[in-house]
This record gives sequence, C-alpha cells and structure tokens, in this order.
Amino acid sequence: MTDEVIGLFPIPVQRSTGVLPPPLVAALVEHFTTRALHANNSSDALSHTRMLQPGDSPLLVQAAALITPRIAEFGRHLFGEQLGWAIKEMWVNVLDTGGKQAMHNHANSFASGVVYLTETHDSARTVFMKSPGGYDFAMRNDHAGVVTGEYNADKWVSPAPAPGDLMLFPSYLMHAVPPNAGGRRISLAFNAIPTRLDSWGYTLSFSG
Repeated sequence: MTDEVIGLFPIPVQRSTGVLPPPLVAALVEHFTTRALHANNSSDALSHTRMLQPGDSPLLVQAAALITPRIAEFGRHLFGEQLGWAIKEMWVNVLDTGGKQAMHNHANSFASGVVYLTETHDSARTVFMKSPGGYDFAMRNDHAGVVTGEYNADKWVSPAPAPGDLMLFPSYLMHAVPPNAGGRRISLAFNAIPTRLDSWGYTLSFSG
C-alpha cells in the first residue's frame, strides 16, 4: 500500500534572473526615480510614476523587448498555448525606508510582473498571498507546533532578487511588500495581455 499526495491546480509564478542588463537597469533608475511623483494611498514612503506605455521612452522599449519573450513563455502555463503578448502599461515604484505596499492584485490584465532595479532588503521581498475568502476551513490549526508547507501556508515570500531580475505572476494573485527596513528599493512593474483568446470558436482580441 502507498500514499500519494497530489498537488491540484497550482498557481504559476515565474522567476527569471538577469533579464535586464546592468547598464539598462542603471539608466532606468537614473531616468525614472525623479519622475515617481505620485504618492501611494497606504504609505507616505512609497511613490510611483504615472502609468507609462513602452513607447513613452526608448529605455522602456528596450526593457519591453527583453521582458515580452519571458511573458510569452509564462503565458503557456496560464493558457496552454504559445500566444502573442503585449505589455499594456508600465510604472516605476520608489519604496523608501519604512515604506510598504498593501495587499492588492491587478485588474484589466492577465499577467503581471516586476523587475527589480536596485538591491532589495530581506524585509521588503515581494510576498504572495492566498486570496481572502477562498476555499479554506472556517477554523485554522495555528500554533507553535504547526509545520507550514505548501498546502497550509497562507503566504509565500519570494526569493531575494538581484537588480535586473524579473518575477511574473497571474494578475489575479494577491501580493504585497512588507515594511522596508533597508534602503531605497526601486522596481519596474507592468501588466500584460495576450493578443487573443480562443474558446471553441469564440475569439476575443485585445490591444494594448
């Protein structure tokens, strides 16, 4: 007799290291840091640029050209097919010491991602969470003796990134950044959409 545990319906999160080369990373930091003028609603130490299109800057054109093939590969896991993809919008986040990003997800897109442009303190690694109100028990088993694993955890802390690293995830996935105990953390975030989805003859086309 054997016991087999089967992980049903996993959520893909793709980590790609060194996607943007150091000169491009440095140029993005220099160009966009002073343009992050929009305050965050939940943290005075977090600011953002306006929503940008890749065509708004030659630097974003270069970044999008390197990121988009990784999105297409990630999209195979989401939709079971190699599709065309387009980056819908991009923005730069500047997180200073003590700043945080509240739990949220991204609307009006299918894949989202973040490219880290500076070193990230361990306290401010991106955290992914189970969706609140999901399929969970009404009462938890939660005490000092519990061993946390992939089936009973309610959050996952992403690995420590280096500048130029990319993290991709489905846009519906909840995520946050805890209070930053380190120095300034700068990242480039974006949302992406496939060029089309085909459901047994019903085809939806998207443009971004």
